[in-house]
Amino acid sequence: MILAALSLGSCAASVIVASPSDCAGLLPESWRKPVAGAPLPPYAAVMADWIGFADLQTAQLDKANGRTADTIDIVSRCEARAAAAQHKAKPKVLGVF
Repeated sequence: MILAALSLGSCAASVIVASPSDCAGLLPESWRKPVAGAPLPPYAAVMADWIGFADLQTAQLDKANGRTADTIDIVSRCEARAAAAQHKAKPKVLGVF
């Protein structure tokens, strides 16, 4: 009788449905806007003005490239977290395997 109960219990597995993960929701709202370029120097600019512009423009480029790397990292970790949760939720035989 116990053997029959154990075998019936292992046949009646519950259905696991993965809910969609909101990885994009982890990204800061401010990142949804493009990074603006540095303002151009005035028409009558001297070399120092252009050097300052190049420095500011490089800083803006660094900011934009940093967002890309950070976004890839955030989404990758979110997907890994969702995969781990899904793996953990898989039914096990007798709660062990």
